Amino acid sequence: MSFYLKLIWAYIKIGIFGFGGGYAMLSLVEKTVVTPGWISEQMFTDIVAISQMTPGPIGINSATYIGYVAPGEVNHELASPLWGIMGSVLATLAVVVPSFLLVLYCSHFIRRHNESGVIKAIFAGLRPVVVGLIASAAVLLMNSANFCPDGERRQLIASITICAMAFCLVYFSIPWNGKKIKLHPILVIILAGISGYCIYGI
Repeated sequence: MSFYLKLIWAYIKIGIFGFGGGYAMLSLVEKTVVTPGWISEQMFTDIVAISQMTPGPIGINSATYIGYVAPGEVNHELASPLWGIMGSVLATLAVVVPSFLLVLYCSHFIRRHNESGVIKAIFAGLRPVVVGLIASAAVLLMNSANFCPDGERRQLIASITICAMAFCLVYFSIPWNGKKIKLHPILVIILAGISGYCIYGI
């Protein structure tokens, strides 16, 4: 049970200090769960990918998945669905409740003082910080576990190509029947999955 107390405390800290949303808190999550050896870097990147392609905020989704798999990775006696579900529930509540209470109080405070010069100045400083945190998360995910887990040059080139094409398809408009359209991210995820299967699965 001591591991579950560590899990709760870890996600309480993530919930309190994970500023900027799911992507911005990824570096904090990685240091909290990968550095102690709860899960591997490869598993962490897989969990981030699964959290990204399933409905819901990435921070909560990753907490649910990590809470499920981490107990079994740390202690094989806890490698059962029941212990995993317990870890999922505890990690999810631990990351949600602190931020919920903070947002509840802050929204009330900001609504009362939204014309204050101090509040406006604070937000002016916070916006670029959040962008920096998200950029840090992007750099964090640009590792060998994501782009070249098997150490093959062919895999690295294919991964970079898929990444670049996905970015272009989402960011740039595509001419179609005299109009310019942007592909939906879900469609891009599906196309990337099909591409990965065709390259590595066949």
